[in-house]
Amino acid sequence: MTEKGFSLIEVMIAMVILAFVVIGVMAMFQWADHGLQQGAKGTHALALAEARLEAKRNGPWNALLADDLDLDGNAEIHMRDDGIQDDAQAGDNIYTAGAEIEGIHLVWTVQPDRLGHLYTAGSVVIRARASYQVGNGQWRAIEIGTLRSNPLYVGKR
Repeated sequence: MTEKGFSLIEVMIAMVILAFVVIGVMAMFQWADHGLQQGAKGTHALALAEARLEAKRNGPWNALLADDLDLDGNAEIHMRDDGIQDDAQAGDNIYTAGAEIEGIHLVWTVQPDRLGHLYTAGSVVIRARASYQVGNGQWRAIEIGTLRSNPLYVGKR
């Protein structure tokens, strides 16, 4: 009886406590991984929106309503103002196009500063909105915009 040590009950209680700690740590790693994945998806959505904005800002004015998404020299998408698909309302002078890219719904618009043909406008407002699902039916959206002036415009404001 002079030997010292742990009893079987004490060892079993320590193992149960350790098991709960390990389960908690694993749950935290899973939660952190989910957060990292959502952050990466948000960063990717922002990059897609910025890329659309830059393409519209740097392309030729006469090709403002055409989009070459795969960069092969041929426009795959032509922006419309007809109230179909991503365009909210026909005839509102906001030209719209959209695409689904790697689970991110990207919509971009070009809105001239005046009614009429786009080429007679002095400037346009360009917006891009990227929406993505974060789980449980919840969606997040990132929206950015810029103003571009018509380099060929001559006239009064």
